[in-house]
Parts: sequence; structure tokens; C-alpha cells
Amino acid sequence: MKKIGASLFMAGVLSAASAQTNAPAVRPLSLSDCIAEAIQHNFDVRIERYEPLIEQLALDAAYAGYDPTLSLSGTHSHNNTTGLLTTNGVSITENNSFNSGLGGALPSGATYNLFGNMSDTYEPYPEIAGGQVGVNVTQPILKNLWIDSTRLGVTIAKIQVKLSEQGLRQQLITTVTAVENAYYELIYARENVEVGRQALDLAQTQLDQDRQRVEVGSLAPLDVQQDESQAAQSEANLILAVSTLGTDQRVLKTLITDEYTTWVDVDIQPTMTLDAPLQLFNLQDSWSKGMTQRPDLLQARLNLEQQGIQLKYDRNQLFPELDLVGSFGYNGDGTGYSETLGQYGTANRPFYSYGAQVSVPLSNVKARSAYQSDKAIERQDLLKLKQLEQNIMVSIDNAVGVARSDYESVEATKLARIYAEAALDAEQKKYAVGKSTTFTVLQLQNSLTAARSQEIRALANYQEALTALAQQEGSTLERRKVDVTVK
Repeated sequence: MKKIGASLFMAGVLSAASAQTNAPAVRPLSLSDCIAEAIQHNFDVRIERYEPLIEQLALDAAYAGYDPTLSLSGTHSHNNTTGLLTTNGVSITENNSFNSGLGGALPSGATYNLFGNMSDTYEPYPEIAGGQVGVNVTQPILKNLWIDSTRLGVTIAKIQVKLSEQGLRQQLITTVTAVENAYYELIYARENVEVGRQALDLAQTQLDQDRQRVEVGSLAPLDVQQDESQAAQSEANLILAVSTLGTDQRVLKTLITDEYTTWVDVDIQPTMTLDAPLQLFNLQDSWSKGMTQRPDLLQARLNLEQQGIQLKYDRNQLFPELDLVGSFGYNGDGTGYSETLGQYGTANRPFYSYGAQVSVPLSNVKARSAYQSDKAIERQDLLKLKQLEQNIMVSIDNAVGVARSDYESVEATKLARIYAEAALDAEQKKYAVGKSTTFTVLQLQNSLTAARSQEIRALANYQEALTALAQQEGSTLERRKVDVTVK
């Protein structure tokens, strides 16, 4: 009966290991498949994809400083006055006026205003019309010459777009790394369930054989209790391994989907196995990748560049305002609008002016303080950048060391498993002829189970070490051929 119970337990365990429903939807997935699913459906990636779009829209808005403004106005006025000096004691004046303007700023810092105006007056006089068309221009030659607030905003907005693109790369690297690790952990969990099953088989076989020995009188009944304890412990370990497998399934599903309910009954079957391909590690090459590909480092450099632009603007604000000003246009007048417009067309009544204007702040405390503050921030950011570069080099060095060590562990744990199998086989043969004890055989069974688990653990660790090294280098996306095109 106990043997039948163990078999039923095994059937339940293997069923639970594959799925939590009676009819699981088995779905074989490669690592590339999982990464592709994550890139399309991972919530963190989907959220981060909006950042470049948001920053691009902010850049478009920054150019609004160059948008021209059109203004139009028209006014009619009526003025009725009485007095001793007016004819018949009554003065009535009727006036119509029209004004238009088109003004804006240029990338040179200049401001312009194209204008036109016209008015006519009648009653009690004959209709008289007049007006002007022309342009006013102001060009800074000190303050706001090489950079002004609009150009500052546009330049910073461009940097923000680049920062958001690197932020997306960083999120993709983080997500792909997490998917890789979850995938390797799922493979390990599946193989560890198999290790647990093998351990339970060993324990059950030993228990059955010792019960037969008790029946024929070659073994004391008390010795069977050790076998029963071993079988019970193996069952407990297998239950834990199955639980871990379920958890690892859920971790991977969470990373690759934004509709968890469609995956809850899916049994993900990894199509690859754990292995340890030989990889030659070159620290200098890894450092080179880290210094050119790490998104956080590229962001730090962009932040330093942005601070330099801000400092350039602050320095320009220290200068006095010295502007060249000028205007040019044509006058027109006549007894009506048509005659006035005709004079504009002949262009024989020009007007113009030119000059300069200067404005000098006597203390300029605000501008000087802002410049000194941003200069200190720039120096601080430069130190932070150098610190980050050093930390990246150290982390890459550590990652290379871990990968090398894990590769060596793979071979060592493989040999340990082979020796453990040989030791158990030899001890079982001695036990069969009465030259060993139950305790010794059970100890060697435990050693073999531990060696098998350590071997697959070492294989998973090595794969995850390679993943970690790529993450430290910033080469994860290139390694997995992930396109980072921002749409």
C-alpha cells in the first residue's frame, strides 16, 4: 500500500509541476521568444516607451519661441465736442483706423515686427487717409547674442530627447536581463524537480529492498525506519522543488505579458538546456564596451553636456544688453484708402531709422550668483561622472571574475556528480553483500542528490553570470539582437 501511495504522490507531483489545471496549455518557448514577448508586452517597457515621445513633443513645444505672431485690429471712433472755439459751437469727428503686425524672433536672437497701419478721418472735413508699412528689427550683440532663453530651451529639450532614449535602452536592458535570469531559473527549477524525483526513486527503492530483507530476516525492522525517514524527506524536498517551479513560472510570465490571465494556465516549456559554452573573457574589451554602451554612463555625459549649455547661457547673461535697432518702411496718404495704397506701391516716400540701445545692470547679483552656482554644479557633475566610470570598471571586473569562477565550478560540480554516482553504486554493492550499513547508503544517496542539484545550479549560475556581464557592459541588447528603434 505504501508503494502505491508513493506512486500516486509522484503522479500528483509531476502533474502539479507542469500546470495547476487539469488540461494545461503547454507552450514551448525559446529564450528569444520570451525576450520578443517581453519587448512587446512588458509593462515597464511599454511605460518607458512613452518617454521619448513625451520629450519629442516637449522639443516641438520649445520651438514655439520662434513662432510668429499675427495681430490685427480695427477701430472706429466718434467724437462730438462743443465749445466757443468751434464752428457753430459744434465739432464732430469720425475716424476709422486699422492696424496689423507680424512679429517674432530669429535664431540669431533678433526680434522683428512687420507692421502696417491705416486710418481715415472725415466729418466735418473731407476724407483724409494715411498710414505706414514697414519693419522694426532689434539685434542683440552682447547679452542674448550667442544664446538666449529660447535657444537654451531648444538645446536642453534636444538633450532630454537623447536622455529619454537612453532611459528606454536602460529599461530594455533591465527587462531583457530579468527575462534571461527568469528563463534560466525556470530551466533549473524543472531539472531540480527531476533531481528530486530521482532522489525519491532512490529512497523508495532502498525502502522496498530493505522491507524484503526484513521479511527474510536478514535486516532488523528498526533499520527500515531510516529508509522511511529518507523517503519522507525526499518527498518534502520534491514538494518544495515543485513549488519553486511554479513560482519561477509565474515570475517569467509576469515579465513577458501584460495580460496575465491569458498565461495563467499556460505551462511554459523551455526549449533550451543548460550548458556551459567556453567564452574567452577580455577585461579591456569589456571595459571599452562599458565606457561606450552603458546607458547610465551616456546619460551622465548628456547631463554634463546639458549643464555646460546652462553655464554658457548664464555666462551670456552677465553681459549688458547692447542692441542694434532699426526700422524701414513707406508712408502713404491721400483722400482715400485706394490713393494711400497706391502710394505704398510707388515706394517713393520711405522712412528709416537706426541706432543702438544699452542697458547695464548696476549690480547684476542674480546673474552672477546663478553663473557661479551652475559652475560649481558642473564641477560636481564632472566628479560624479568620473566616479561612475570607475564604478563601472570595478563592476565589470567583478562580473568577469564571477563568470570565470562559475565556469570553473561547472566542471568541478560535474566531476563531483560523477564521483558521487560511482560512490553510491559501489556502496550499494557492498550493502548487498552485507559489508555496509543502511545509514551509509542513505548518506551517499543524499550526497548524490546534492551533487546533481549543485551541477545544474552551477550551469544556471554560469549562464546568469554571462547575462550579468553583458548588463554591466551595456551590451545586452546587441548580444540579443534587440532593436531599440524609437517610433
